[in-house]
Amino acid sequence: MQLKFKKLSENAVMPTKAHVTDAGLDLTATSITTQINECGQLMLVYHTDLAVEIPEGYVGLLFPRSSIYKKSLAQTNSVGVIDSGYRGEIMAVFKATTDVIPAVYKAGERFVQLVIVPIPEIEVVEAEELSESDRGEAGYGSSDTQAEEKKEVEETAAEQAA
Repeated sequence: MQLKFKKLSENAVMPTKAHVTDAGLDLTATSITTQINECGQLMLVYHTDLAVEIPEGYVGLLFPRSSIYKKSLAQTNSVGVIDSGYRGEIMAVFKATTDVIPAVYKAGERFVQLVIVPIPEIEVVEAEELSESDRGEAGYGSSDTQAEEKKEVEETAAEQAA
């Protein structure tokens, strides 16, 4: 698949992959600006000075690089979504996860990875009933609860066998 990128300034760095088998293209920060969110928190806006033409039927997903663990940052929307019709600058917004001087990415460093994935065409259909499943309506933490219940049953069985 060919993916077209447009440099919006002479500072833009074309995306790279460290290995041929990497899923994502590493993007480099060209500048960092700040913005105050609705809660009054300082946000760091990382710019790439790049625009991309994602083919129709695909979406671009911006994930933090694995090196994020060394930084005191969190990407504010967890995963950025770039729709195929968007032609503006690729940016990502991060917030500091500490009240002391944060460890951050600097201009010139790779900071996110762009993963291109196909998206199915979806038709939304209203239904009176949904099919049954093993999980049913079990929500947040339900798999932890099931594991704990299973462990308790196994421990009880082991005690009774002893």
